[in-house]
Amino acid sequence: MSPPKPAVPQQKAPTGRPDIRAEASMLTTVRLLWPYMWPQNRSDLKMRVLGAMVLLLFAKFVTIAVPYSFKWATDALTPGPGHEVPLPALLAGPVILVIIYGLLRTLMQFFTQGRDALFAAVSMHATRKLATEVFVHMHQLSLRYHLERKTGGLTRVLERGREAIHQIVRMTMLTAIPTAVEFAMILGVFLYEFDWRYAATVIVMIIAYLKFTWLATDWRIGIRRSVNESDTDANVKAIDSLLNYETVKYFGAEAREAQRYDKSMERYERNSTRSYISLAILNSGQGLIFSIALTVVMILCAIGVRDGTHTVGDFVLINAMMIQLYQPLNFMGMVYREIKQATIDIESMFQILGQNPEIQDLPGAVPLTIQKGGMKFENVHFAYDPARPILRGVSFEVPAGKTVAVVGPSGAGKSTISRLLFRFYEPQSGRITIDGHEIRNVTQRSLRDQIGMVPQDTVLFNDTIGYNIRYGRWDATDAEVEEAAKLAQIDEFIRTVPKGYEAQVGERGLKLSGGEKQRVAIARTILKGPPILLLDEATSALDSFTEREIQAALDRVVIGRTTLVIAHRLSTIVNADEILVLDKGEIVERGTHDQLLAKNGVYHAMWNRQREVDAAQETLRRAEKEEPRVTVGA
Repeated sequence: MSPPKPAVPQQKAPTGRPDIRAEASMLTTVRLLWPYMWPQNRSDLKMRVLGAMVLLLFAKFVTIAVPYSFKWATDALTPGPGHEVPLPALLAGPVILVIIYGLLRTLMQFFTQGRDALFAAVSMHATRKLATEVFVHMHQLSLRYHLERKTGGLTRVLERGREAIHQIVRMTMLTAIPTAVEFAMILGVFLYEFDWRYAATVIVMIIAYLKFTWLATDWRIGIRRSVNESDTDANVKAIDSLLNYETVKYFGAEAREAQRYDKSMERYERNSTRSYISLAILNSGQGLIFSIALTVVMILCAIGVRDGTHTVGDFVLINAMMIQLYQPLNFMGMVYREIKQATIDIESMFQILGQNPEIQDLPGAVPLTIQKGGMKFENVHFAYDPARPILRGVSFEVPAGKTVAVVGPSGAGKSTISRLLFRFYEPQSGRITIDGHEIRNVTQRSLRDQIGMVPQDTVLFNDTIGYNIRYGRWDATDAEVEEAAKLAQIDEFIRTVPKGYEAQVGERGLKLSGGEKQRVAIARTILKGPPILLLDEATSALDSFTEREIQAALDRVVIGRTTLVIAHRLSTIVNADEILVLDKGEIVERGTHDQLLAKNGVYHAMWNRQREVDAAQETLRRAEKEEPRVTVGA
């Protein structure tokens, strides 16, 4: 019977959140951000929002009163036709009005700054909550998702999205709403103090201004997106090159890396220049529309002053009102522009939130409780791509407390077994069980809590040695950390290093040797204390001497634990209770070391090849140790 054709699980379509790229609008963005700006469980932040709105309204009323005080002072200084004002009264009135004008401007600043200070906590809370939610969600996404994307690009998305959240929250609550209120108040003043022609001119100007801003900003969105893409590309290349610093040096590729980075920066330079030019066009168009409207209303008022229907104070008032209007109007243009641009910055963040993890806990999943720790793979089929099956009906058992090793050539599917055991991927068919519990029916957190991992390539956090060991169990005491280090045979080395357990290991642990990093990984797993242990070619990248030391430490760790070893060096698994030989996704041989040698099959051939390689390496090592003889007087 032929095995079922594997079907690669597809990344689920985003659910719950709209695709912000398809609906890039201010209303959509605000709707998505509203739960973070008005958090249900934070009454203190809600009170801050309400308080900021009250101060905002006070600031707008004072803003409208400022031009009036200017008008009254001007009228007091310019007596109306047909009567004269005595000099003392003429001087006393304007002075008081000018003082009132100054006080109103001061109040306006106080209210505005008080509003900003009150709202700051709300803005930063929204930024922190959403950024943290995205960060957590990134860790929940599948391994497939992360392998298909570049880390530098994801961190850039998080960075730009964080800034965009802050920008949108402040722009929406502190600019858009109050500006709309100010528009309405100024139009009311124009209708009351002047006539419909002034209001009509201002309305036409506002519509034309906003329409032009909308069209020009939409034109600039494509340019902005290109700037972001080129910025992300340059950032990814920089991080990739710096992370591979040693490789660059090995191959003398500094010039090539610089050229590669410069090519990305050239594209960023070109797109950024287009962005600045388009911004200049936008600002020029906005200024032209406003200037035309200002000229029209000033002409109307000047005619009114000439005809005696308006005073010079009215002329000053209309000018002050229009100048006053320019700031919120410019803000509205800026609000739309910044929110649209921030929408582009934040869209990737919401798209990440919209991605469902490929592997999720099933409804009703229960925590895994280990009784003995026996594992089984039952007729497991798996493929990353349907065209290339990796595992073809793999079945084996690791009895509780026993050690089973999996060996085979590169690409046979050995590491895939470990990924399936950790549920980074789901098999297309077959079952994986622990103590009879199918792992797809238990929570991922509880499953991974029960398994310890010592990988082939240990990558450490850029922190202290103690931090990296304690990562195995965060609530461990210092004494427990040191005991784990002793069992992993690294405590003595740590104490010879300046600062000891507080010594920094560097980016990815590059300040430590391969053997030292591996011992830290072993100590971390010892500290975790899992009942099941997975060793994924844990010594394959080490020299023979270091390998023997690490193997001695591992031999102590596996005592009493159910252990699955993914092995490259056959010498490390000769004492395994059972050895599985995997080739092209199928188990072709199984048995103990002696039994497999007696079969004179695949394992026997692998063993002989490795012995030949080891013998050649030993001969070379001895030759290097011998000093060349020097013949005196030759």
